[in-house]
Amino acid sequence: MKQAKIIGTGSYLPEKVLSNADFEKMVDTTDEWITSRTGMKERRIAAEGECTSHMGVKASQKAMEDAGVTPDQIDLVLFSTLTPDYVFPSTACILQSELKLPNAAAMDLQAACTGFIYALSVAKSYIEAGLYKNILVVAGDKLSSIVDYENRSTCVLFGDGAGACVVSDQGKGLILKDAVLGCDGDQTQILLQPAGGSRNPATRETVDQRMHFITMEGKEVFKHAVRRMEASSRECIEKAGLTEDQISWLIPHQANVRIIDAIAKRFHVDPERVYMTVQKYGNTSSSTVAIALDELLGEKQLSKGENILLTAFGAGLTWGSMVLCHE
Repeated sequence: MKQAKIIGTGSYLPEKVLSNADFEKMVDTTDEWITSRTGMKERRIAAEGECTSHMGVKASQKAMEDAGVTPDQIDLVLFSTLTPDYVFPSTACILQSELKLPNAAAMDLQAACTGFIYALSVAKSYIEAGLYKNILVVAGDKLSSIVDYENRSTCVLFGDGAGACVVSDQGKGLILKDAVLGCDGDQTQILLQPAGGSRNPATRETVDQRMHFITMEGKEVFKHAVRRMEASSRECIEKAGLTEDQISWLIPHQANVRIIDAIAKRFHVDPERVYMTVQKYGNTSSSTVAIALDELLGEKQLSKGENILLTAFGAGLTWGSMVLCHE
């Protein structure tokens, strides 16, 4: 059976920085309040006219260069996003055009903040089934486009960015070992964008009622996030035939430092081996894991046999974990 592996990664963050000091001028909050509750100091915000596809293209170019693949070698694009350029066509199709990938099929995938892990699991299945050879997996979101900057409980949490990787059956890299995915659709109401879809199409009333912004029940999200990520991580480690002490690096979804700390304490992983970007970029949805993975690989020289655990949680509710092993 063919073996799926990540052979190149890339990421992109917009230049504009939105700091906690900036929020002090916008809503009733303080740097101390934000930092103590979220661990966030800054987040990046897309420039005017810069959309999700633009960020995805820049991350993808770096990933393809890192992988040493040419545009004609990519045969599928999977784009994880909850802020697509349009409802249709897919943002993946726009990216396929921008990158000039003549042989690539393309589709979007939406599992909120878990989307990158979901997309990796799809890429793994396609590669191992022999359907494709080189898959470009992209995760990107312009969350600033759906954040209510008058709501102090949510506006401080989110930023913009994109990450990408090339999953292939050739070359050397990070082997995609095992994945565990999950969903609890009974909890859809605790984290959602109420309007903009077919249930509540855009009207003057939905705009006036600010229904096109992210809404969240923070305490409920926290409770589910910790429990679901812990359970899926344990199941994934066991499925991969590993023990907790064989995990070299933990890359959790960067939603909140309290969630990250709670997950880290449940595993026998040195705190220095829990990779965090939340303080720099905030929550960029599914791209948090993709960006963190790219930065980790850029900063650290991994040895053969080192294992990385990815775990995430998002609206849906969705969750998932995956183990990567360095060749």
